[in-house]
Amino acid sequence: MSRIDATLKRLQRWDESACLRLNQALRNALLLRFLQAVSWLGNGIFWYALMAALLVRYRGEALLPVLHMIFVGAVGAGTYAMVKRGTSRPRPYLALRDIAAGARALDAFSFPSGHTLHAVAFTLVAGAYYPGLLAMLATFAFLTAVSRVMLGLHYPSDVLAGAALGSLIAAASFRI
Repeated sequence: MSRIDATLKRLQRWDESACLRLNQALRNALLLRFLQAVSWLGNGIFWYALMAALLVRYRGEALLPVLHMIFVGAVGAGTYAMVKRGTSRPRPYLALRDIAAGARALDAFSFPSGHTLHAVAFTLVAGAYYPGLLAMLATFAFLTAVSRVMLGLHYPSDVLAGAALGSLIAAASFRI
């Protein structure tokens, strides 16, 4: 076995072990409901509501930031779909018998986390225009990422990859 193969095996074991440990917290019904709510809001509802609230509060001033978020969301959706089709990694609750699904998945594949990709990208874009919102948005993005792992829908590496892609997309969008 090559060094790279051995390293990948160790990373996979860590990924599976971390996912299993975090997923076991679902035994707490209150935590389960909270994580389900965060994940559901992360389906886009939170971000659409944020865009609407910005338009109501700041009117025309918010048009550019909201269009920027929509652009980043579209690029993120395309990127996510392309990578997900290319990797076809089964979700933890489908691949590991000790992982319970805490919420319904949108599809069968886990890599990368689209919820995390969009949460990070939207947070970076909205935070650049409205720095006063950054702490709240970053907290929600973090909770979104953690909820996806704890609900058995993603491995930690899925959310890390989603966060990296979301960061790259947001950063690139400021250069356009």
